[in-house]
Amino acid sequence: MSRSLKKWYYINPKLLRKIVAMNASWEKKIIKVRDRSCTIVPEMVGLTFSVHTGKTFQTVYVSEDMLGHKLWEFALTRTFRWHPF
Repeated sequence: MSRSLKKWYYINPKLLRKIVAMNASWEKKIIKVRDRSCTIVPEMVGLTFSVHTGKTFQTVYVSEDMLGHKLWEFALTRTFRWHPF
């Protein structure tokens, strides 16, 4: 589901401050994120996030193809077990 352009994009201000500080210092640490609804912006490219799925944290490496999407799209909350035959 896409978000309207007139509503702009959403990113947590605290998370954005962490990203800007990490890019300025050239560090490559994993950032823990509980706010899954944040939109991936160009400042996030090349960083690794640990996105909370409700039970555990899943690691997501952000590439250029992910721009404009949400973090929750890349951290699945359900585990596939098997197909009943």
